[in-house]
Amino acid sequence: MRFEKKELPLILIILAMFLSSFFLYSQMPERMPTHWNSEGEVDGYGNRFMGLFFMPILLSAIYLLFLFLPKMMVYRKNFEGFRGYFFGFKVVFILFFVVIYISTLLPNLGIDVNMNYVMIPALAVLFFYMGHMLKYVKRNYFIGIRTPWTMASEDVWDKTHILASKMFKLFALIIFSALFVPDMFVWFLLAPLGFIVLYLLTYSYQEYKKEVKR
Repeated sequence: MRFEKKELPLILIILAMFLSSFFLYSQMPERMPTHWNSEGEVDGYGNRFMGLFFMPILLSAIYLLFLFLPKMMVYRKNFEGFRGYFFGFKVVFILFFVVIYISTLLPNLGIDVNMNYVMIPALAVLFFYMGHMLKYVKRNYFIGIRTPWTMASEDVWDKTHILASKMFKLFALIIFSALFVPDMFVWFLLAPLGFIVLYLLTYSYQEYKKEVKR
C-alpha cells in the first residue's frame, strides 16, 4: 500500500475526532442522541461511548478501506487515471462525516440543531462531487455504476458515467432544494435516487444492446 503525504491531513482530522471524543467524554451526559427522524428531531439515544466514538470508529474503518482499495483493483491502470478525483472524494467524504459528527455533539452542549438543515446541504455537496468524479471514473470493480453491461464494455461504461455525472449533479441540486421543505427531505432523497438507479440500469442495458448489434 502506497502512502502519500497528502493523506496526512485526513489522518489528522480523524485523530482530532478521537481526541475530541476523549476530551469531551466526562462532559457528556450518559444518554446521547444517536438517531434523528425525517423531521430532523431526535428519536433515538445511545450510551456516551456510542455517542462519542461510533462515528470516528466508523470513519476510520471506511478510510482504511479507501486506502486499500487501490491495492485490490483489477484494472490498476484505469484507477491511476482518476486517482486524483478519488482523493478529492475522500476529502469531501471525511469532511461530511466531520460536519455530522459535530452536529451530533452540539445538542449535548446546549445548542439546538435541526439535523435536516445539516444533512441536506452536506449530502448535496457529497453527491455533487460524486457527480463530478463519475465523469472521470474508468472501468473497475469498486467505484462507479457497475452493471453487467458497463463491466462488459468500456464504451458502455464511459457513456453511462457521462450521463450519471449529469444526473448526480442534478440530484444534488434537488437535495439542496429540500431546504425549503425540510419535512419532505426523505422524499427529495429517495424518490430521485430510485429513479436514477433504474434509469442508469436501463440505459446501460440499451447501450450494450446497440453495441452488440453494431
